[in-house]
Amino acid sequence: MYTAIKGTYENGQVILEETPPTDKKAKVLVMFLTEEQIAAKPAHRGVKIGSVAGKGYSIPDDFNEPLDDLKDYMW
Repeated sequence: MYTAIKGTYENGQVILEETPPTDKKAKVLVMFLTEEQIAAKPAHRGVKIGSVAGKGYSIPDDFNEPLDDLKDYMW
């Protein structure tokens, strides 16, 4: 299993910002990120909550009611 922990490299040392998930000896992989990579905003995925508000879309009042097609499977 991989775990990512933020830290800073300075004067030949890596200073972690979080406590590692183990106190035993473990191999690590260190990645060096440029300031541009850190500042880059990740691509937006999916639909933003509220993005269709006021655009003619609505949820029916019976949205959470059981479906008649599935009534044979209900208790």
